[in-house]
Amino acid sequence: MDETATVAESYTEMTELLLPNDTNNLERALGGAVLHWMDICGAIAGMRFSNRQVVTASMDHVDFISPIEMGEVAVIEGYVFNVGTTSLDVKVDVSAENPRTDEHRRTTTSYFTFVALDDDGRPASVPELIAPTEAEAELRDDAIEGRREQLKSVTERYDL
Repeated sequence: MDETATVAESYTEMTELLLPNDTNNLERALGGAVLHWMDICGAIAGMRFSNRQVVTASMDHVDFISPIEMGEVAVIEGYVFNVGTTSLDVKVDVSAENPRTDEHRRTTTSYFTFVALDDDGRPASVPELIAPTEAEAELRDDAIEGRREQLKSVTERYDL
């Protein structure tokens, strides 16, 4: 296993055409389908980064800020932005794309933590995260700050 890996090496983009099996009675994406796609995208990013199998340890708060309509394309993007000894933090963004009008809009963002596993299914070390380019450093820093802001916002909502 390499001792270091970059933000860019983990970058993953998936697309899903929203079809009836993944919609509710309003012909919009089911939240559970979107969460499923996000989890898969995040896991792929984690596997690309660590060259290991990963499992989901946690997912931060999710707000669905815009629906994905039937016939639109869901674009799911993820990348590793922070690591621990055996864990990887992955930012996952989802947007909707109307292929007929080329309109794009953000629909949700969340932050996942995955744990890397060895061949026996035990937690395994992960490479050190490096951001060798300004663009990668900006992605990493934006994700760290975005997670901090999201957690602060959630805490404020429930702070009695």
